[in-house]
Order: sequence, then structure tokens, then C-alpha cells
Amino acid sequence: MIAAETLANSERLRAAHRYCRELTRTRARNFYYGLKLSPEPQRSALYAVYAWMRCADDLVDDADNQTPAEIQARIDAFRAATDAALAGNPINDDPLWVALAATALRFSLPAEHFHAMLDGQTDDLKRTSYTTYDQLLRYCHRVASTVGLVCIEVWGYDDPAALELAVDRGIAFQLTNILRDYRQDYDAGRVYLPQQDFNHYGITPEILRQWSKPQACTAMLMQQIDRAAALYDRSAPLDAMITPCCRPTLWAMTAIYRGLLEKMQRNPSQLVLGRRLRLSAWHKGLIAFRAKWQGRSASTAGGRHSTANVPGNAQA
Repeated sequence: MIAAETLANSERLRAAHRYCRELTRTRARNFYYGLKLSPEPQRSALYAVYAWMRCADDLVDDADNQTPAEIQARIDAFRAATDAALAGNPINDDPLWVALAATALRFSLPAEHFHAMLDGQTDDLKRTSYTTYDQLLRYCHRVASTVGLVCIEVWGYDDPAALELAVDRGIAFQLTNILRDYRQDYDAGRVYLPQQDFNHYGITPEILRQWSKPQACTAMLMQQIDRAAALYDRSAPLDAMITPCCRPTLWAMTAIYRGLLEKMQRNPSQLVLGRRLRLSAWHKGLIAFRAKWQGRSASTAGGRHSTANVPGNAQA
């Protein structure tokens, strides 16, 4: 098992948390600004979770010169190391495994969510397109809903309905990412939007990339945007189920991604014709300000961390 002193804020654990925080800051600025709104120890736990998710995602994305069999071997080895860390027995002193082990022991994170995420990496390895929307939903659940399910275990929640809503919110985030990254993914030889939808509108992924049939391309993208918007709406009750002091993080992350979706709604063509979609620094600053105000309001109202769904809440 991981040494007791590591769980007692040892220098090794502090160094591991710094590593995860810096990785999150440099690789996911949108998530970083949201996650930093969480109080401790939830904040460091979320950095560790993101660091794991980022490293898992890179198993396929950063393996251009490797064969599928070699990449699968990397995934299998990463899965075994993950299981060891989740059991409190990291395979080495790598800061990722030290931080994940401490986080898993404090918050009792279910291993099934991590396994599902790695199954999603295998999906990316084996396929470059999806035939139906149901197939795409399954992929989104694996690579994004799992993140939401882990996050709510860290934040704490007071209603079991939060589990299903976290699944919907994760899918909404992933659909937003897929739309935003259509051009980059297509140019890399990968299309996530369902082939059945291309067929319905009488276009191909190439036509969408070239925007050569604007009316049909707009209709196709608006269908996808509406699907994501409906999932944001359906999962709206989740925000009130999260422990009050942790709600600003979820609110800020959702506001950023929904803000991206709203920009898509106003001009779908920019997804393939313009620069990669981003919110302005002013817009993100306003979101951060509102989220911090919400956090102060929760603190003033006596909001505190719920222990109902955080089995590892006892002091390590």
C-alpha cells in the first residue's frame, strides 16, 4: 500500500500535486480555470484526475510512429498501473501515480470509470468514424461521462439522480469538443459525427470540410448543436445537487463550454472556415468573476462539503 506518510501531506505528495496542477494548467486552460475554483482537497484531487485523463488520451494521440499492437500494449500497461494506483499501491514514484493513489484513497473513486475511459482510447485506436448517433453516444460516455462521474465523487452530491445527470453533462461537453474540433479531426483522418446524419442531409464529411453546400452543411451542424444544447438543458438540475462549495467549478466549466456552443449556433460555418473556436479572455474572465461570487455566497450561507457520497472523506 502507499506509505502512510504520503497521505499525510508529505513532500512527495506535494510534489505530485504540483506536477498535476502544472500539467492541467498547460494542457487544458479552460478546465484549469474552472477546477481551481474548487476548495482543497477537492482541487488537488481534480488536478490528479485531469492529469490521468490527459495521459490516457495521449496514449493514442501521441503514438504516430507505433503500430496498433504497440499502442494497445501501452494502453494495457497503463490500465495495470492505474489499477495499482487505485488500490493504493503505485508501481513507482511517478507523480501521476502518487497523486492518483492518494486521491483514490481519499475519495474512493470507482475503478470502472477509469476502465471505461481506457476502453474509449481503444475505440479511437480501432475506428476513425461512427455510423450511428448511438455509437457516438457510447464513445462519448466512455471518454467524457466517465470524467463527470469521477468529478461528482470528488465534489460530493446529495441525490443519486446526479449520476445520470453527470453522464448527460459529460456527453454535452464531448459533443461540444467534437464540433469545435471537426476541422482538425477531419484533417487528421478522423470523423466523429455520425455517417447516418451526413447521409440524411445528402453531404459527405469532405463536403462539410469544404463547406461546398452551405445550406445542407448548416442544417447538419445545427442538428448536432441542438443535440448538445438539449443535453445541457436536461442536465441543468445537476448543479444544485453538488456540494455548495464545489458548485462554482461545475458552473464555470459548463458556462465556458455552453458559451462555445452558443458561438457555434450563431455561425456554424466558422467551425470549418474560421480559426479554432475560443471564448475571449474578457468572456472567460466574466465567467470566473461570477463563479467566484457564487463561491463566496455559498460560503456566507454556510455551505460545506457533503460527506454523504464521499466514502474517503475521513482525514488520511
